[in-house]
Amino acid sequence: MAKHERWNALLELLAGSGRVEVEEAASALDVSAATIRRDLDELAEQRLLVRTRGGAVAHGVSYELPLRYKSTRHAPEKRRIAAAVADLIAPGEVVGLNGGTTTTEVARALAVRFAGERAQAPGAVPAAPALTVVTNALNIAGELAVRPAIKLVTTGGVARPQTYELVGPLTAGVLGEVVLDVVVLGVDGMDAELGVMAHQEEEAAVSRLFAERASRVVVVTDSSKLGRRAFARICGTGRVDLLVTDSAVPPETVARFGEAGVKVLTV
Repeated sequence: MAKHERWNALLELLAGSGRVEVEEAASALDVSAATIRRDLDELAEQRLLVRTRGGAVAHGVSYELPLRYKSTRHAPEKRRIAAAVADLIAPGEVVGLNGGTTTTEVARALAVRFAGERAQAPGAVPAAPALTVVTNALNIAGELAVRPAIKLVTTGGVARPQTYELVGPLTAGVLGEVVLDVVVLGVDGMDAELGVMAHQEEEAAVSRLFAERASRVVVVTDSSKLGRRAFARICGTGRVDLLVTDSAVPPETVARFGEAGVKVLTV
């Protein structure tokens, strides 16, 4: 197992239980205890965990993996979700995207779908953009900035290193001046009764603004986050028009969201 794969696995274990024991991790990953100790020391140097005697613990009660370590989790499911969402977007629409690994895949799928929309003869009058994307995610902005078919609008704000999202009053100021046809929201949890949630309150506040400015709200998440709770509420299920998730979602979960008025698309 390569180092980055071990690190992802160790951080997954930490996110699940809040602590990692050297011997248990060595057995689970089928490597030596010495290798696990070295990995934990290096992750501690990056301030991703706190070393303890015999293992490591998360920095706090609510542990949040940096985006770069979440990108490999449920990757095939996220790509299928993204492709399905991209097919739902019409040319010329204004689309909001918050940060996250699934919305990043949606941005990539949109870039591919609309790549050839603005082909035109040299000297012709510039065409309208095939799509307008408004985002507070720096990594999404970096990927879409080089796509000539897409008009990119980024918010201001303070960057959160865990998710590359911009948050705060500057972000809210820009979102207060735009109108969206659809917003695609990545979330940390969604419950039929409690609604849509995020781990971090500032990110939840920005996502709430996205939802308020949009005619349609699409939530994208793999099935592991359905029925899960997170600290900060974004909006109720009544504000969600469509939930796009993977086919591993239990039928009873789909039924609960249906009873709450949420249309569910599984891929």
